[in-house]
Amino acid sequence: MTTSTQTAKAATVTSPDLRRLVVSECASLSGSAVSTVALPTLAVLELHASTTQIAALAFLGQLPNAVVALPAGALSDRYAKRPQMIAADLTAAAGLATIPAAAFAGVLGIGQLYAVAVVLGITKIVHDAAAISYLPVLVEPHLLQRANSRLGAASSVADSAGSNAGAALVGAVGAARSVLADVLSYLLSALLVWRIRTPEPVAMPTEGRRTLARDIGEGLRYVVGQPTIRTVIAALSTLSFGLAVMNTYWAYYLLADLHVSPTAFGVIMGVGGAGSLAGALLAPRIASRIGIGPTIIIGFAVSPLAQIPLLLAGPGLRWQIALAGTLAVQLFWATASGTSQRSLRQILCEPRFQGRMQAASTTVTAGARPLAAAAAGALVLFLGVRGTLTVGAVLQVVPVILLLVSLVRALRDMPVPPARTAVPPAREGAS
Repeated sequence: MTTSTQTAKAATVTSPDLRRLVVSECASLSGSAVSTVALPTLAVLELHASTTQIAALAFLGQLPNAVVALPAGALSDRYAKRPQMIAADLTAAAGLATIPAAAFAGVLGIGQLYAVAVVLGITKIVHDAAAISYLPVLVEPHLLQRANSRLGAASSVADSAGSNAGAALVGAVGAARSVLADVLSYLLSALLVWRIRTPEPVAMPTEGRRTLARDIGEGLRYVVGQPTIRTVIAALSTLSFGLAVMNTYWAYYLLADLHVSPTAFGVIMGVGGAGSLAGALLAPRIASRIGIGPTIIIGFAVSPLAQIPLLLAGPGLRWQIALAGTLAVQLFWATASGTSQRSLRQILCEPRFQGRMQAASTTVTAGARPLAAAAAGALVLFLGVRGTLTVGAVLQVVPVILLLVSLVRALRDMPVPPARTAVPPAREGAS
């Protein structure tokens, strides 16, 4: 679990290894966006799945976020990260490849889609836990903000391109065959990660035998004991809950209540995606001008304010333009804030806890979404759709308050990272 003090010099933001990691993440993300379109289409149009089966497919795809993240984070801190990323990509590719094979053989069923959804969810968690905690190995701490910005911008483009490509492929070759694009994307991702040459810190053997549960508990205690990291993760989880309450009925509200056409809905989403891309690109410049703390807080504060036009909106083109512009502003600041707070957490976290810290954030943030969806389902019975959206918007004020009363408010520059020194085995103890 501990690491040696002799680590390789980290790469710059223009290094080949960082480019390989960025392209690898973009490849898998664009391919996943294709499958996000293809799998539901396959379930509905070819397997004639019921609404309950569609909900089960979505649930199983999200379940690993709450169940697997903590063990994945502990494994990321215990073992070398590159092999975990490669293994996750190859496993995802193998799982996806069974879909066109089964379709060709005429034996594809909804049960197989369930299994593939679970496999994809698990491999994504394992890959992401290793990849996010591997970034501080590739770049020096003072370059993390720029590296996260580059990664966020590239990911925004890849996600948008993958969604459009997925729709085109499904129409051109069918849902089952289009999944092959995702298979190839995972293989490319694995190849690029394999070509990364920056060595990781050498893991030093621990005394005695340690259980995964003990590693997880140690990581959770570390996160709870770090005031700034703890506050940011708490703010993320409460914001995620409020957004998830709204997202449960956001599309329904626009399409059914505001009578937005599917084309206009796509345009609104596209404009929002452009705002996200701009936020990722400009995040380092914004943080250097107004400070890292204000950048993070503004990003959180814009979210509830951006819901006001939505709650006041009515049918018509003017409101659609207003909603598109508001969504672009919201996602601009959300992405700028997201890259900033991620960089802050990476810098403040000791290297040996990077994976578990990221996993704790994933668990509480993603774990809030199913609970929020259930809460939204109950609220809509009493308050209606607009009332439920209002509750979700009000909940988004809570994380702003948490940040305003924390140490984050006073941050202007990125703090000095903790020294990358080894923790003596005696301090970790032996099981």
